[in-house]
Amino acid sequence: MRLLMLANPGANRVYAAHAMTMAAAELAVCAPGAREVTPRTVAGVSYLGFETDALDADEADRTAALRLIARQSTFLALFEERADGLLAPIEVADPDLFEDDLVTIPKYQGKTNEQFTRLLLNVTLAAVERPLDEHATVLDPLCGRGTTLTTAWTAGLNAAGVEVDEKAVEQLSAFLKTYLRRKRVKHKADMVPVRREGKSLGRKFEATVHLPDRDLTMGVFTGDTRSSAKLWGKRRFDAVVTDAPYGVVHGSRSDVVGTTGKRDRSPAGLLKGSLGVWAHQLKEGGALGLAWNTHGLGRDDLVAMVEETGLVVRNDGPWLGFDHRVDSAIQRDVLVAVKPLETDPAH
Repeated sequence: MRLLMLANPGANRVYAAHAMTMAAAELAVCAPGAREVTPRTVAGVSYLGFETDALDADEADRTAALRLIARQSTFLALFEERADGLLAPIEVADPDLFEDDLVTIPKYQGKTNEQFTRLLLNVTLAAVERPLDEHATVLDPLCGRGTTLTTAWTAGLNAAGVEVDEKAVEQLSAFLKTYLRRKRVKHKADMVPVRREGKSLGRKFEATVHLPDRDLTMGVFTGDTRSSAKLWGKRRFDAVVTDAPYGVVHGSRSDVVGTTGKRDRSPAGLLKGSLGVWAHQLKEGGALGLAWNTHGLGRDDLVAMVEETGLVVRNDGPWLGFDHRVDSAIQRDVLVAVKPLETDPAH
């Protein structure tokens, strides 16, 4: 069956110029049954064309395939391209647990494009090699005001974060309390102090929403990302998804040892000091999804840094299709890596 996915170009004009190429790579990664994925223009309208046999399967598999397609970051509508040239619409249920305003309402300088955040989450989850159940949780260890966390909630996943800027966490708390109250969603949400062994470790935002068939949780510690494992203790996560800072002073209150081995406040230095911590926090079979500015750190150098932590990088085919321009100073790319499942010694 030949399908055409109507794509949302997005509000960001620069991002929109790359969106279709990236959407093709996203679909190829997220939907293994999709073949010959290519951007198409029909009567001046942009679509993503692809072949699939998934919709010819039984009802359960068809529903799962449609749900996966509908979760793509640029998805608007789906059509079958018929032999007579006409497009037949295919009904697709909305897979999201919340309206998109949960993610789009907050506006602030430095906010990551919501469409890209969804793409980053999608491709990371596609690499996860363990079942994702109602307890599955995504960690963003540089979570800012929580775009990745609310995107995870929208996808039906629990969310966890670490953020050095306490004001950002307070703003996330204030927004979610107001949003959930206005939407009349049953919930609990509050900022609480964190103390262990008589010492203050900062504060934590804790939230639980009570949906008809399940609960969703969110927890965000205030603190340095390099202390993420200390803050979260023995907790392990199904995925770590984060958009690394592009500037010079981000993510840490103090200097970090960078790629040169000297004192370094660069994003590259922050990553070098943090990747091992994040990899440790992944469950076996879990995946790391990282977006970063290639002007400050080349892909080969980042791959080497990630591989030093024991993760296996997805570094071929459509996994290399996410490089795009943000502005004159930022060329953003995506790297996805998996924590190998432990081999049974008996085998």
